[in-house]
Amino acid sequence: MVSAPHEAMHRIFQEDPGLFSRLSDVLGLDLPPLESAEPLTVDLTATEPLERRVDTLLRIETQDDGPFLLVVEAQGKKDPGKTASWPYYVTYLNNKYRLPVLLLVICQDHATAAWAARPITIGLPQWPTVTARPLVAGPHNMPVITNVAEARKDLALATLSAITHADNPDVDAILKTMSLALRETPDVRVEPLVELIAQGLGNRPAAQQWRNLVAVDLSFYTSPLSEEIRDEGRVEGRVEGRAEGRVEGRVEGRIEGRAQGQADAVLVILGARGIEITHATREKVTTCGDPEVLRRWLIRAASVTTSDEIFDEETPAGR
Repeated sequence: MVSAPHEAMHRIFQEDPGLFSRLSDVLGLDLPPLESAEPLTVDLTATEPLERRVDTLLRIETQDDGPFLLVVEAQGKKDPGKTASWPYYVTYLNNKYRLPVLLLVICQDHATAAWAARPITIGLPQWPTVTARPLVAGPHNMPVITNVAEARKDLALATLSAITHADNPDVDAILKTMSLALRETPDVRVEPLVELIAQGLGNRPAAQQWRNLVAVDLSFYTSPLSEEIRDEGRVEGRVEGRAEGRVEGRVEGRIEGRAQGQADAVLVILGARGIEITHATREKVTTCGDPEVLRRWLIRAASVTTSDEIFDEETPAGR
C-alpha cells in the first residue's frame, strides 16, 4: 500500500522538476546549469508479467553536458528488494533511452538514509560487473529551514525539507516557518505545497500541528485539506462561538464544496502529468459527490499512466 508520505517525497519533483537543480548543492553534486525538465512515464514493465514502476522519472536537459534521466524514489524503510530493483531501473532506463541515469532516494529517517546510500554491486566480490550508487536526500543532509525569507526563496526545497525532517524535534518551528512563507504566495502555488506537506507528515504528531497552522495562518486558503480541517475544527469545537445548529446547517454545502475542489484537483494532477483525460473520466470525476471516493482518486492520479486507471480499486503491483 502506497503511503501518503511516500507520495509526497517524490511528487514534489513532479510539482517542481527544477528542484533537483537546487538540491544538487545539498547533495554535493557538481552539475552544469539545467535548462529544462519534463516528466516521463514511470512504467518500467517489460514483456514478462512482472510490473515495475519507479516513483518519479524526469528527463533533465543541461546547458553543457546534454540530457540525463532522474529517477526519484521515496523510501520509508529498509527494503532488501531494492538491491535488485534499483540496479534494474538504472540499467533498463539507460538501455531504453540511451541516456545517463541518476538515482535519487528521498528518506525521512537517518537509518534508512544510511542504508539507501550504500553502493549496490552485482557480480563477484573481486570484480563487480554493475555498481549502482544512489544519491540520498534525508534528515542527515537536508537543511533545517526556520527562516521565513529563506523559505520563500525556494518553496519547493523548503517543502521537501519539511517532509524529510518530519521527525525532527524542531519540526514545529519548521512548519510554522512554512505556513508564514506561504501566506503571501499565489493560491495556485500554495495548494500543492500545502497538500504535499500534509501527505508527507503522514500520521506523525506533527501532522496535527500542520493542520492547525493551515486552519489559522492560512485561513484565507481554500482546498480539500483546508476545508476538511475547518470542518473538523467546527465539529470538535475548536472554533469558538460557532453554534452547533450553524455547523449542521452548513455540512451539506461544505461537503459539496469539498467534492468540487477534490474533483478539480484530480483533473489538474492528471493534466500536469501529461496524461490524456478521456471524456468518460472527466464526466465521472466531475459528477462524483463523495469526498472519500474523490480522495482515493486524487491519490491514484499521482501515479497512474492512463486517466481511467484512477478508478482501478486494485493496488499497483511492485509496492
